[in-house]
Order: sequence, then C-alpha cells, then structure tokens
Amino acid sequence: MTNAKGYAVQTPTTNLAPWNFERREVGPLDVQVNITYCGVCHSDLHQIRDEWFPGIFPMVPGHEIVGGVIKVGKEVTKFKIGDLAAVGCLVDSCRTCDNCKEGLEQYCLNGPVGTYNARSKDGTPTYGGYSNTIVVHQDFVLSISKKLSLPAVAPLLCAGITTYSPLRYWKVGKGHKLAVLGLGGLGHMGVKFGVAFGAEVTVLSTSASKEPDAKKLGAHKFVLTSDPKQIKNAKGSFDFILDTVSAPHDLKLYLSLLKTNGTHIMVGIPPGISQVHPFSLMDGRKSLAASGIGGLPETQEMLDYCAEHNIVSDIEMIDIKDIHKAYDRMVRGDVRYRFVIDMATL
Repeated sequence: MTNAKGYAVQTPTTNLAPWNFERREVGPLDVQVNITYCGVCHSDLHQIRDEWFPGIFPMVPGHEIVGGVIKVGKEVTKFKIGDLAAVGCLVDSCRTCDNCKEGLEQYCLNGPVGTYNARSKDGTPTYGGYSNTIVVHQDFVLSISKKLSLPAVAPLLCAGITTYSPLRYWKVGKGHKLAVLGLGGLGHMGVKFGVAFGAEVTVLSTSASKEPDAKKLGAHKFVLTSDPKQIKNAKGSFDFILDTVSAPHDLKLYLSLLKTNGTHIMVGIPPGISQVHPFSLMDGRKSLAASGIGGLPETQEMLDYCAEHNIVSDIEMIDIKDIHKAYDRMVRGDVRYRFVIDMATL
C-alpha cells in the first residue's frame, strides 16, 4: 500500500482534521500524482455534512486536483514522471455501457466511481484531494498545459467542466442571450465561457455588489433580481438560463425570464426538493433541464480550450488548517470566486 496523509471528517458532525491513511499500490495502468493544489467545492461541504445522501466515513473530500506525476505503472502510455496532471470528479466507471463508450462516464449506467465518498470496484472507499497524493487509472487522469497558472486550473476540474459541458451541449453561442444565475464559483466560470463562446451574457444576482465584478468578468448586462422593476423588464428575455445557485430559490420567477422555447439549465444543487408547476413550462413551451459534470474526453477538451484562450478560475489561496473558515465564507458568498488549498501547508 501507499502511505498518504490528508484532512478527513470521521463523522458528519465533526470537523476536518489531519488523518493518515493508505492508497492502493500503483498498478500497471495507474498514475500517482503528488497533489500540489486542490480546489474547494460547495459539494465538499454538502457531502461531509451528509446533506445529499448517506456518506462513507472517514471522508477525505476534494475533486479539483492538480499536481505532478511521481510514479507510473509499467503499462502506462499517457503520462510520464514529471508531467503535470489533474484529477476531477471521477476516478472510474464500468467502461462498457453505452454512455461510457461515448465518453459520458459521468452518466455511467452502472454507476461512476466518484473521487471521494464512493467505493471502488473492489469495495474500498475512495479518498479525495485534501491530501498529499492520489493513485488513479491513467484513463481518469487529465493533462494540463504549462501555459496556465496551476492553482487557478484546479477549479476547472469541477466548476469549469460543470458549466462548460451544458453550454456546449445546448450549443450556446453567437446570437444567443444567456443569463447566468448566481455569481459564485460556478457562475463566474459560466460567465467566462458564455462570453468566450460569443453569447450575450447577463448575470442575475440578488446582490447589487456583484455588478462591478460581473462586468469585470465580461458580462454584458446585470439584473438585480431583488428589484421588481428590473425583473419585470427582463421577462421573456433569455434563450438560456444557466442556474448555478446551490441555495433554495423560486424557479417560477426565473422561468418567466425565458423566451418562448427557452431552456433553464440547473447545475447548482439546492438541498431539498424543488417544485415547479407545469404552467410555468407550458407558458412559452419552456424546458427545465439539468446537467452534471463532463466525461473524460470533454473535460480534456475543456482544459485544452482554456489553455488556448487563457481561461482560468479567479481564486483565493488558503492553508488547509483554515478550511472551515473558508467553508463559512463560502456559504456567505464571501469569496472571489473559488478557494484553492495550497497542499504544501498540509
């Protein structure tokens, strides 16, 4: 086994704390990555608190992982020692179902294996990137360009692909009016990609203080959703709404802002059950959709696109000992726009 150290929660009611554990040995097709940076995702907080589904404890969160390759198996062909590498939200899938064969491992019909809070095919728990090293099959390791700032690449592995994938799937681009609902870790990447793809981008936010940031990120317009007059003026305006909000919110209100045949795409995951009356969709033949992360081919495509167009996340670096302070600030929306852990502080 490979010795590792990280931060883990032992139960849903305890805080993250140092924990020593073991990774599997590097197999013939495995790559071992020395983790230098790991992004902090809101889903990390949801999962250590057991808010989505029963978790597997002890739990080491983190699925926005970047670093350098320090060991490769004898049959590995995609990486060599010293390469920059990344690991996102997935570390395995069945590889044989129709979705996996099409590069949609995130929708594996037999169940994808998450980077943490999941079980490998042999039944052992997976542990994430709040740690010093990780061992992953080469097919689930991604290449990173040296052109980009490594810590700012980390959030692309979740926040980046989670917004890139639906915008590509619905072919959002020139001639479309895109609204990005919420300007946080996901939202700021949605703005960057929407602008890069040629859409007219409007940020929808309950906070007036976000307007200067929205414009700085490239958004063309801003709608303060707590202002009834601005909401009224925006009704029937958008071809697409990319909904990045992870707190409960009124979908009926936002569906009213869509044009006829418009699509509201949910990528944030609020707790609880969202209810939508059919009339909210019938009035304009609107669609309510959702999208997960991307598969491995699309995630690599996204990383290559970012390298070509110099797109990274806006980040704030933290020491791992300050993770719970960062969570508190994240919940308050007090981060521009993604925390990244410097794993040297482990």
